Amino acid sequence: MKSIRTLTIALASLIAMPALAQDATTDTTSDAAGKRFAVVGGAAVLKPDRDPAPGLKIDGDVAPVISASWYATPNIAVELWGAADKFNHRVRADGAGKIGTVDQQPIALSGQYHFGTADQVMRPFVGLGYYESNFSNETIGADGAHVGLETAKGAIATAGVDFNINQTWFARADARYMKGDAGVRVAGQGTGEELTIDPWVVGVGIGARF
Repeated sequence: MKSIRTLTIALASLIAMPALAQDATTDTTSDAAGKRFAVVGGAAVLKPDRDPAPGLKIDGDVAPVISASWYATPNIAVELWGAADKFNHRVRADGAGKIGTVDQQPIALSGQYHFGTADQVMRPFVGLGYYESNFSNETIGADGAHVGLETAKGAIATAGVDFNINQTWFARADARYMKGDAGVRVAGQGTGEELTIDPWVVGVGIGARF
């Protein structure tokens, strides 16, 4: 949770940066190029890339997501992204159907490169960073003992494209891949085992630049 608090502080810093960047920028090629801050709100589907264990499946879910970015240059940005609500996953076992549910809420900090110029209609981008995903409300049982998951941590890769509507508003579609494991606890005790689900997150949203 300490890392998540650190990322939250980073978001507050990003919010404060546009005023400083506006004074410092000398790029006057277009209004879009001079804007250094962007926020995006939308929805995303989180779907595990693999089954966590033979005979065990975790379903995907949809949740609202939000991001804030600061552009150090028109092409290089730092993005803080996360789920505004929890993804709720149904856990199923072969031959037994649903055996429980679990919630997760990821947050990530990434560096991004945006291709082309700020005022072109379609603008693809890629990114790489670090994420954490907190698991909660587990209702999975094993021999009467509660099964819990520790926070997953690891790398996140992003690819997407922005569609400029005007100099302020744009639409976004992106895909993110999170690579990391979550420690497994049974009856509150660590087992030394890790659960690998490596989810994809595919989303769409509407953004604004300032």
